[in-house]
Amino acid sequence: MTTAATTRRRSSLPAELPPEAVCALVDTREQTPLCLEPLRTEPATLPEGDYSVKGSEHSIIVERKSLGDLVACCGGERERFVKEIHRLLSYSSRLLVVEASWADLERGEWRGNINPNVVMGSLLSWQSQGLPVLLAGNHAAAGKAVARFLYLAAKHRYHECRSLAAAIVNADEADNG
Repeated sequence: MTTAATTRRRSSLPAELPPEAVCALVDTREQTPLCLEPLRTEPATLPEGDYSVKGSEHSIIVERKSLGDLVACCGGERERFVKEIHRLLSYSSRLLVVEASWADLERGEWRGNINPNVVMGSLLSWQSQGLPVLLAGNHAAAGKAVARFLYLAAKHRYHECRSLAAAIVNADEADNG
């Protein structure tokens, strides 16, 4: 293979992935979607979670919870959510983002009689099992954090693919050398 052909093949993948090139998938069942600018967004029916990246639906996932949703997942919906957590753990890039702060959890100002210690203990337990949890504080901050997480996860996958493509080209050159 000629050097010019090799250069063309290598340059077909830009060195960097701009945020605008990433398409975030928003689950169609999401009731209050997050603003994920500057990422592009598309509705999708995701097998798990609420947000992913187009082309990486089986490796990148974000589950979003409002404070009320989280409390329900620590009470009456716990069994269902624990099963979901086990499925989320199979993703290489995963995140549970909560639209609340630790102080919100400590105050326990929600409907129902779920003790704040149960909610905080549940989050810590899920973290100890390998599920990263981000207490974003509010809906807008959750959107910014999820956009950044999805971009960084996509960028990581992009660089992995770029390295693999370079290795293939190098192996091809060595075989044809």
